[in-house]
Amino acid sequence: MRAGPVQPVSTCLGWQYAVAHADPGLPPRRPVPPEPERLNPGWLAAQRAEENLIGRRAIGTAGGCVLAAAGVTLLGWAGWLNPALTALGAAAFATVGALGAASAWRGRQALAAALAAETRRVSAARAVQESELFGAQEEHARRFRAWQARQRAFCGQALWYPVALPAGIDRVDLAGGTLAGWSALLTTIALPRLAGGDEITVIDLSEGAIARDLVTLADGLRMSPLVWVLPADLPRFDLGVGLPAAATADILAAAVSADLTGAGGARPAGHDPAADHALLSRLLEVLGDGAPAARVTAGLRALAQVGDPRADVRAGLLTAAQLDRITALFGRGAADRVVIERAWALEARLRVLDRLGTDPVPVPRSGLRVVAVSPGGAFGSGVLAAYVTLALTHLLRHASPGRPWRHTVVLAGAQQLPGEVIDALAGACEVTRTGLVLGYRSIPAQVAHRLGRGNAALAVMRLGNAADARAASEQIGAQHRFVLSQFTDTVGASVTDTAGDSYSSTVGTAQSASVSRSRSQTAGRSRGRGQARSGAAPFAAATRSGSAETSESRGTSDTDSVTDGINSSTSWGVTTSRAIGLNESLGRTVQRSREFLVEPDELQRLPPSAVIISYASGPRRHVVLADANPAIAALPTVAVTGLDQARHPGQPAAGHPAGAAGAAGHPAGWRSGARQPAPNLGPPPEPPDWRRR
Repeated sequence: MRAGPVQPVSTCLGWQYAVAHADPGLPPRRPVPPEPERLNPGWLAAQRAEENLIGRRAIGTAGGCVLAAAGVTLLGWAGWLNPALTALGAAAFATVGALGAASAWRGRQALAAALAAETRRVSAARAVQESELFGAQEEHARRFRAWQARQRAFCGQALWYPVALPAGIDRVDLAGGTLAGWSALLTTIALPRLAGGDEITVIDLSEGAIARDLVTLADGLRMSPLVWVLPADLPRFDLGVGLPAAATADILAAAVSADLTGAGGARPAGHDPAADHALLSRLLEVLGDGAPAARVTAGLRALAQVGDPRADVRAGLLTAAQLDRITALFGRGAADRVVIERAWALEARLRVLDRLGTDPVPVPRSGLRVVAVSPGGAFGSGVLAAYVTLALTHLLRHASPGRPWRHTVVLAGAQQLPGEVIDALAGACEVTRTGLVLGYRSIPAQVAHRLGRGNAALAVMRLGNAADARAASEQIGAQHRFVLSQFTDTVGASVTDTAGDSYSSTVGTAQSASVSRSRSQTAGRSRGRGQARSGAAPFAAATRSGSAETSESRGTSDTDSVTDGINSSTSWGVTTSRAIGLNESLGRTVQRSREFLVEPDELQRLPPSAVIISYASGPRRHVVLADANPAIAALPTVAVTGLDQARHPGQPAAGHPAGAAGAAGHPAGWRSGARQPAPNLGPPPEPPDWRRR
């Protein structure tokens, strides 16, 4: 079954485990028929015995009187009694006998009447019993049908409801988490957006290749992911290359200052970023707009009097005229020594960028771009991390605002950068409506006061450090109680972390370059001025994802392929499939593991994929426990809408405009097979062509 064009989706952070329909319990018991009413044999025997006892006397009296009357008659006939006495005696005895016989007959009649009355009473009671039994059976049938409906609702209910960010949220601050947990959350956030034709840019400073699962899955779905691994791919990475001199000076000075400041936020004594910026600005005025990084460091070496500047002239990095102007920039004397020291310090840190953009290769357009800075312990990695972030910030500042979260930037390992760099990126994303996800492995002081600031949602995953756990607990509020699913516990206990994994560059091999060259040249024919140079702007050109091409490729995605890709390509998918294979009912039945409060010790033992999400929507703040495992999307018990909508159907989700709910606004809408017309949102905004003079 082919999925239709995918609608714009909300940003999904995971799935909430909830039981909307309670267990109906055992079925109602069938009514037990009462003992049927019948004639009591004992009572009948007693009545007959009593009647026989009473009737025997009357019959005996009647019989005796008949014999006596017969005897008197015989005596009178024999002449022993006079006729008058005989007639009188016979009449007397006959009368008494008749009275006895009548008494016996009345007793028999009374017994028959009593038996008839008892029979009628028994029949009436039996009819009442049958009527009550029939009524009880009908009531039982009604209750049983209602129980069956509750049982079907209970067994067939959704157990996982998508947790989507409401409208107005610009940023997600992720605190804590393991590398595997970050990989799960990133895949959960990015996959629906990529399937809907949106763009994802990942800056990975975690050293754990958290986007490797997402890249593998996107590659299997023919989404052409682009991966740069720095510093190895610096020659093929052109972000920030060709900028005007003023912008280049801003970025380079800020990158050096960020490297000196570090994550702690404390600037070294005697360091003045303004002096570095002034030195670089004057140097770039000589070098001109679009000066590559190698030319800047060559000019810094000339100022610092390091090596032979004529070697840089022979290498083509500087011209003789530029060298003369550089050496004449500053006077001699006390200031000369200061300039030499600062130029030397700047060159020592910026020389890591010498190969930036020196060998660009054509790349296909892609909705997924990953820039990984590795290894973290190498000298210069701080400058690389700050440069990539600052250059992307500059690119975003000059982009036109678009649909919220049309482009999502994920910065993993943000705790390594100073706060002002993070603030600049967050500000640029907010202005251009670019979604931003900031991942902090730890919560130092400069991070704690930034968590959840502004229109941001706070997401907390497992925190190993006790101080970080206390800080996160205070941010969320320790009064919240959550129910943890056994599914989350079981799968989380069996997943292995991704530490030690690495990326495979998609722009660093001859094969990838040759494959992408033809695609880039074909796409380049329709590009405007500044994009026609094949291979001139791999990162910037890849950012300009054509809406028609993206919609076509995404609109014909096979839903089964996406599900199979999650289960077979991602570590979470493989782990989940294995766990469900060992326990077939794990993903289908209602199983709760435990309840817990948001306390520091509980945050330290959260399963890897568990995430506590806190955001403001409407008049109150929502705090939800979710599971970021991307394989949950393939379970049969995943709902289409959020929990609030499931409990209150017909009402729009909190924080969303009316009509945004349903399949179109549902984070898992990419799994739907229904064909729905895509709204006319216009072409996506393009970043400015900063090569255009």
